[in-house]
Amino acid sequence: MNAQFDAIIIGAGPAGTATAIGLAKQGRSVAIIERSAFPRRKVCGEFTSAVNVDLLERLGVGAEFRRQAGPEVRRVALFAAGNTVEAPMPPGQGTAFGRALGRDVLDSLLLDAARDEGATVFQPWRATDIVRGVERSSVTIESPTEQLQLEASVMVAAHGSWEPGKLKTNLAKINRPHDFLGFKAHFHGGRLPPDLMPLIAFPGGYGGMVWADHDRLSLSFCMRRDALARARLASPNSSAADATYNHILGSCPDVADVLRGAELAGPWVAAGPIRPGIRSAFENDVFRVGNIAGESHPIIAEGIAMALQSGWILAAQLGKHEHWDIDARAAAGQAYRSAWRNQFATRIRLAAILSGVAASSNGAKLMQAFIGRFPVSLSLGAALSGKTKPVPALV
Repeated sequence: MNAQFDAIIIGAGPAGTATAIGLAKQGRSVAIIERSAFPRRKVCGEFTSAVNVDLLERLGVGAEFRRQAGPEVRRVALFAAGNTVEAPMPPGQGTAFGRALGRDVLDSLLLDAARDEGATVFQPWRATDIVRGVERSSVTIESPTEQLQLEASVMVAAHGSWEPGKLKTNLAKINRPHDFLGFKAHFHGGRLPPDLMPLIAFPGGYGGMVWADHDRLSLSFCMRRDALARARLASPNSSAADATYNHILGSCPDVADVLRGAELAGPWVAAGPIRPGIRSAFENDVFRVGNIAGESHPIIAEGIAMALQSGWILAAQLGKHEHWDIDARAAAGQAYRSAWRNQFATRIRLAAILSGVAASSNGAKLMQAFIGRFPVSLSLGAALSGKTKPVPALV
């Protein structure tokens, strides 16, 4: 006999768990399918903007987030080839500021909160097929030793845009010269001021640094595939991550100064290519949350915020319908699609412009010249990227 649920969510990252917690709080039965064992390390900037503090409270992890996260980020900066440029980080509601928490910690906190709300977690299990029905649909899931069939009225894809798989919601892997590949590592012993989060601009890519939990300095960056190939020629016998890291240190004196004497806290992780852009948040009767619905270039450090908010917004729209028949799902899907675009479209378009400039051959110099003359543009950019935009479902 198939296991029956109201909703099945594929993926236990911030988007999937936020959806699950929101629906479970409505009294719905929820299953979460996650292919990876936790804790896991992910390529991610790990910064969570201040407007998400209330959302984290409602998700049940606010106290733990505040206890474990790194210091408040009160300043933003540009690290490029020239002198450092700094500006104030615009606060969220009241005097709150954003902070960073490692994904290995945050994902586990959120998944535990989903369990506490009553969600059933299948981990590590992989979803291999979705068969849509008029009233209920089924998902085939597999572990290393078993196969099960789960059924639900609502299907939610929260598996991310980078994950390989056979589901129709998985994106095709197409390699192009201008693709961006992502890298991340933690360091101990860095010399970055505790309240500062710099944007790093270098030929062929961009990145950022921020203090996270357990005195870990998080460095993440994206680099174009063609620029990475050139960097690897300049650092023969080096891994892709090390070649890019050497390229950054040689291009950005401030980064080299911050990391002088610092030690890696664990190996590099890599992912990609990233697939920025706006996709369909509801298609073929499947809801999408997180970056499978739409993805911003990481240059604006809004990935976690967009994931959490998209899941909570979807739960709010589904919560307006007592029964999830096909008409209710279609109505919720249309409302969710509209709310999603209103919340995220501007920041995705802004990020595309900024990343195009930053990764161009002279982008770092252009950004240095403009921001050096107008430092307030750093604060304005942070605001336009959504760091002060409230979550509509919380109003």
